[in-house]
Amino acid sequence: MTTDQLNHCHDTIRPHIHRTPVLFSTQLNELAGCILMFKCENFQKMGAFKMRGATYAITQLPEELCNKGVVTHSSGNFAQALSLAAQSLGVQAYIVMPENAPEVKIAAVTGYGGQVILCAPTMEQREASALKIQQETGATFIHPSNDAAVITGQGTVAKELLEDYPDLDIIVSPVGGGGLIGGTILAVEAHPKKVQVIGAEPAEADDAYRSLLSGKIEKNRTTNTIADGLKTMLGDINFPLIQRGVQKIVRIEEKEIVDSMRLIWERMKIIVEPSCAVTLAAVLKEKEFFAGKKVGLLISGGNVDLSKLPF
Repeated sequence: MTTDQLNHCHDTIRPHIHRTPVLFSTQLNELAGCILMFKCENFQKMGAFKMRGATYAITQLPEELCNKGVVTHSSGNFAQALSLAAQSLGVQAYIVMPENAPEVKIAAVTGYGGQVILCAPTMEQREASALKIQQETGATFIHPSNDAAVITGQGTVAKELLEDYPDLDIIVSPVGGGGLIGGTILAVEAHPKKVQVIGAEPAEADDAYRSLLSGKIEKNRTTNTIADGLKTMLGDINFPLIQRGVQKIVRIEEKEIVDSMRLIWERMKIIVEPSCAVTLAAVLKEKEFFAGKKVGLLISGGNVDLSKLPF
């Protein structure tokens, strides 16, 4: 992907997204021993970065396909992102969700205009249900993270951060399905200054960490993590980007996720979900590596169930 393509993507989605703020905390800088810049996608429309990729993916479809709608399977932020993006672009969205998805998430998708189709809570059933909708309606399937347009859209997060702070040394991104960190690599490669990309991932769902070591896509051995947005697997489109552009992936224990999430809530007075607290946790875990550097942390979202806080 070229700089021109990333610019085209950003120009295309700009009317439909927020340019999110970058926040600082003197206390957290002192604690971490480096300068931290928090790129706050928790203030994005629908509360997460995924609005960017969902919007760009829809805009890249020809009109005849837009008229037939889009479909995805997701119980998380992409379900809401595709629904809201489709609504803002005048396209019907069909969202396959597991029948055990929280009512609040189903209600959010419906509120954004998505048509919810419930299925058994297995990946096989999710994929089968999405395929059935494709066959019945002609809707185009859009993958939450392993889609070239989605990845490019997610790259605009780091693009904005680097436009505001071009002298960054490192960007730390959460790693789940690989869309955000894949897009981050594209943005860094288009930037004139060399910037390192570091991934942060729960130890309880460390497929990307092991994939980087083995050189092939690994499956999660467990998904017993509070970071519910990081349980998904890498795909064949974003994994080569990760191999090409990620220096390393830091594995984060559950207590470290909760402690970092609490620190951000307490010190910065903002709501963040566990899935993005891994970025601060990575810096605090490996202070020597980050010491004295200018570090951008991607705060990927703020969609958290306030009735089930871990502190």
